[in-house]
Amino acid sequence: MPPERDPAFWERLKEEIRSAAPELGIDKIGFTTADPFLELKDILYRHREAGRESGFEEPDIEKRVHPELLFDRPRSILSIAVAYPSKLHNPPRSEPGAYRGILSRSAWGKDYHHVLRDRLARLEAFIRNRVPDARLESMVDTGALVDRAVAERAGIGWTGKNCAVITPEWGSWVYLGEMITNLPFAPDTPVTEDCGDCTICIDACPTGALVGPGQLNSGSCVSFLTQTKGLVPDEFREKIGNRLYGCDTCQIVCPKNKGKHWSHHADLAPDPEIVKPLLKPLLTLGNKEFKERFGSSAAAWRGKKPIQRNALLALGNFKDRSAVPIIIETMRSDPRWEIRGTAAWALGKIGGEEALQALRQAAEDETDERAAEEIAKALVRLDGEAGEREDRSRASAHGEAAD
Repeated sequence: MPPERDPAFWERLKEEIRSAAPELGIDKIGFTTADPFLELKDILYRHREAGRESGFEEPDIEKRVHPELLFDRPRSILSIAVAYPSKLHNPPRSEPGAYRGILSRSAWGKDYHHVLRDRLARLEAFIRNRVPDARLESMVDTGALVDRAVAERAGIGWTGKNCAVITPEWGSWVYLGEMITNLPFAPDTPVTEDCGDCTICIDACPTGALVGPGQLNSGSCVSFLTQTKGLVPDEFREKIGNRLYGCDTCQIVCPKNKGKHWSHHADLAPDPEIVKPLLKPLLTLGNKEFKERFGSSAAAWRGKKPIQRNALLALGNFKDRSAVPIIIETMRSDPRWEIRGTAAWALGKIGGEEALQALRQAAEDETDERAAEEIAKALVRLDGEAGEREDRSRASAHGEAAD
């Protein structure tokens, strides 16, 4: 237990914390009780039963609902928000033969896990300087509690229909973190603003993953799909576009984000060549070079395979004929079957005689059944297109002869 002090002390400390937040690198801070999030329990179980979990969340739903299972006799929870950029200054452009991918804004600048841990560490030091025996436990993203639920109850913002916390001041371009304490801070009032009748984000979702207001089917979410390590299901490959990591569509279209861009945190400033990289060079990145280029970004947490696979999807979606030689080499020599299979898909999408011949050869050489299946599907596509061209050519020749 913290030392007994009068309520006025805790109210003064709360205001000191709020006033100090900008100097600590925190854009907004809110306070709430450590009561269980009982309203979440049924929602989380229904979400699981519907098969809509990502697999990245804490598997024990009770821990997500009950702070007391994570911290002995908690008294309050602090929620913090740190705003991040939404625009690039002089962004490099995709051009024929030099097409680029894009990382979502959440992966711009330094990995937000490190940034938020730094901010929370500063906040912990500030509190312990005033209450030396305070017990504090900070969490960032991978903690058991639901960041959005804590932030909503602490008055940071409301949960939008796009499942993002939207703050009145900063929009939804914010990272969230929280700190459980044994200190009896009075709770703040939740934000009463909401999305109203607006459904722009739901309507704009590339895959229809927003299945209702605040309801996300993670398995079909582009952001989730870009982070998986296996093959992207056929029906989503074109939907990926040129996204290498994450998806910002539901935040970009949100009217509450209109005109909102934040560049006041130096450690979150993006390097345009990293967040909009050329696609072809990504295919030959070694582990060391990948870590040197992307290691400081949140996009690196799953390793290079998802990004290289997504680069192949992007080259296929761009129908970049200049990439055919390097895609063929990737299909022939990459040791990972998922990459070989995705390379085959890209060749089937781009088409052309060189791609067709390479796929026919790969069909003879491939030893992995899963990659071989992708090669076969690409061949069916190209053979079908070749047949259609031949039919059109014959029809045209027949018409000319009749004339």
